[in-house]
Amino acid sequence: MKPKWLTHFGIAVFVISFALVSSDDHVYKDGQGVPFYANKVGPYANPSETYQYYSLPFCPPEHLEFKNEDIGEVLEGDRMVKARYELNFREDFKNKPLCKKTLSDDDIREFQDAIEQDYYFEMYYDDLPVWGFIGEMDKRIENGEETSIYFLFTHLQFTISYNGNQIIEIVVVADPLKRKDITKEEPVEVEFTYSAKWITTDIHFESRMDKYSRHSFLPQHLEIHWFSIINSCVTVFLLTGFLATILLRMLKNDFVKYTREDEEDDQEDTGWKLIHGDVFRFPRRVNVFSSIIGIGTHLLVIILCIFFLALVGVFYPYNRGAMYKASVVLYAVTSGISGYVGASWYKKLGGENWVWNVMLTATLFAGPFFLMFCFLNSVALSYDSTAALPFGTIFLMLLIWSLVAFPLTVVGGIAGKNIAGPFTAPCRTSKVPREIPPLPWYRQAPAQMIMAGFLPFSAIYIELYYIFTSVWGHKSYTIYSILFIVFIILMIVTSFITIALTYFQLAIEDHEWWWRSIFSGGSTGLFIFGYCFYYYLARSDMSGFMQTAFFFGYMFVICYGFFLMLGSIGFYSSLMFVKHIYKAIKCD
Repeated sequence: MKPKWLTHFGIAVFVISFALVSSDDHVYKDGQGVPFYANKVGPYANPSETYQYYSLPFCPPEHLEFKNEDIGEVLEGDRMVKARYELNFREDFKNKPLCKKTLSDDDIREFQDAIEQDYYFEMYYDDLPVWGFIGEMDKRIENGEETSIYFLFTHLQFTISYNGNQIIEIVVVADPLKRKDITKEEPVEVEFTYSAKWITTDIHFESRMDKYSRHSFLPQHLEIHWFSIINSCVTVFLLTGFLATILLRMLKNDFVKYTREDEEDDQEDTGWKLIHGDVFRFPRRVNVFSSIIGIGTHLLVIILCIFFLALVGVFYPYNRGAMYKASVVLYAVTSGISGYVGASWYKKLGGENWVWNVMLTATLFAGPFFLMFCFLNSVALSYDSTAALPFGTIFLMLLIWSLVAFPLTVVGGIAGKNIAGPFTAPCRTSKVPREIPPLPWYRQAPAQMIMAGFLPFSAIYIELYYIFTSVWGHKSYTIYSILFIVFIILMIVTSFITIALTYFQLAIEDHEWWWRSIFSGGSTGLFIFGYCFYYYLARSDMSGFMQTAFFFGYMFVICYGFFLMLGSIGFYSSLMFVKHIYKAIKCD
């Protein structure tokens, strides 16, 4: 008989899947009005630097009617307002006047600045995205000098595809023959017009978003994806196989050697067996250590849940803010995991002040994230950008954390403190710590972190480019199956390289492996942050203080989260390895 929770979970997934393909709200009659919202404008090269559509001197409606948006859409920077365009269902027309406006000197300068920065606009028609540019700039040679000529697009041609009584696709094109020269900074009268043409299509409503999945990456890019996966797998398997062979051979020789020494009582212990009385000595700063393990485990669960939702099709293209909303909800409802795991390890490692441990677990990741958000939100406010969250959304986020996430962390901490048993080790710990012999520079933590982070990073760096172009660009990432494979490879390689470095550390009689395993496992996060500088300088056209601050600020928080998560994976792997090898030998 199936557990009740599994039945409920299946029903929830079914309801979500049904909601994704439901078309009841998108059926229209001839001549019926269709929801059309203007969303935002901004420099094409700076995806975070967006502004409200009517912040530019277009023709605004008499009364701005803003769309009610959920928390995910607000987090994505959407500020949709009803547009003046009227595109009724199956009504063709040409050169319909939108408005006439006399542009002042200031209006012209605003448009010139926007055209120079390659501003684009984004609208939504029946929940379908519509993009276009507001103008274009030409270069001309006059009197031997190069001058810039600014043209403002004043006519938009909408081509709308429909199947029966449902809208399938919309495309907008600016008419290059109807553009206004606004090079001279003097008042000029502009008439904005638009046309609409309706055409039939055989595409069904349920498949209307497939276009954006297909066009998110070109076919040759998809081949590069699979090539990178195969290349990463081959490289990783060869390297890990090589290291595994060496490691297993060395362990086998160690076991034979230690077995022979056990038979000869007068032989002294050497290598990693010599430190069996210190290898399970608890690390320093147990409070911080256990909190890192708790938060890292929590973040790992969140990422796995997001992958599950992505693979079942919840995050289809331009499902506005769905991933932000899912991340907020998952972080809140799974916060008990960090409290439970953190408090469990805190008690196992001899901690007594569990209240302080729970407080640290609740804020060790959320605290830096909140401080970074406050700084970046202040920057966005100074730019009057839609990336700045309104006070109501900030209050709602704080309410979710204080009424859901933090209480669940406390409940998890109480459960972890009461349920966790003592730490079980195969060897007894001596009372006096053994002195660690001097280590060469390549055996110390910084050098090992470089070695530990390089191999996992080399397995994912090709895919990182496509992730960055999606997060910090205008492409939609839809190949979640490939990304999931890459993530599994990342976890496997991180586990193995951390185990190998832990063995080499113990072999030279260095028993302080607890913190080293976290630093080695999490060092890939530092490599990812280093890649951010390469991407910003060499692979993108981002510029300006706001975009730069948003890119490096939020990437710092993301890489910090990866450090905590991969560090926890490295610790769990090293712990299992250390327990296994010391169970296999005879300890006094």
